[in-house]
Amino acid sequence: MFGYVITNPESLSKERQQRFRAFYCGLCATLRRRHGLASGAALSYDMTFLAMLLNAVYEPGERFGRERCPAHLVKAHDYVLTPVMDYAADMNAALAYHKCRDNWSDDRDLIAAGEGALLKRAYQKAKANHPEKCAAIEAWLDEIHDIETRGLQQVDAPVNATGRLLGELFVWPGDATFSEELRAVGDGLGRFIYFMDAYEDLPRDARKGRYNPLKGLRDREDYEALCKTALTMMIADATQAFEELPVVLDADILRNVMYSGVWSKYALLQEKRGAQGKGAE
Repeated sequence: MFGYVITNPESLSKERQQRFRAFYCGLCATLRRRHGLASGAALSYDMTFLAMLLNAVYEPGERFGRERCPAHLVKAHDYVLTPVMDYAADMNAALAYHKCRDNWSDDRDLIAAGEGALLKRAYQKAKANHPEKCAAIEAWLDEIHDIETRGLQQVDAPVNATGRLLGELFVWPGDATFSEELRAVGDGLGRFIYFMDAYEDLPRDARKGRYNPLKGLRDREDYEALCKTALTMMIADATQAFEELPVVLDADILRNVMYSGVWSKYALLQEKRGAQGKGAE
């Protein structure tokens, strides 16, 4: 998605950071195996989190290994493989493909166009494997495009659409036992991600005349407090649903992401804006 679903290394031991990294490398290996070498460049922490979450909920078994890969030719690294990674890799490829297409549509980004061309076959395979999930992605993109075309300044519309999408993607097709809770986790997280992305991009979008649903709110005196409250409520919905899941395996890492890691970009933005404010005094 947008790269906000990350760990906070300052509150996670080195050993546990390595555990998350092993999932990241395992997902990378799965992407390359299923969709070719180029797909590894599209690897995301967001789908690594999804793989770890589904693995923690269903505990389908793990295999461990150590390898050198195209990104790390000199030093071998550990990786973890689980049955949920095939699904996470397909969703990673599907989202990456559409992100490239969206970047080309918005900015005529030639690099994105090239990456999208490389990922087209991967997306076709992902769509063949999970037609209902890819249909949800395509429907979400159509809805977001319609909202942007109309210039709709109601932040709930794109936020809720993104929540519905991620809620759908967080439900593993292999087992629907905890689908309600997983859907709620994805929904809250998806809404948080879209809002955070709009909050981060607002200054640049305003300069370039791009759509951003927060434009109508930015001149309010309580703008910052409103955004912080909205983000807090959205991630609270996700964490509440997460706590209803029977998660023991890697619970500390997953909580680190949801309670702390997702706020890392927000903290950096506040620090940057504070420094700019002091410099202007």
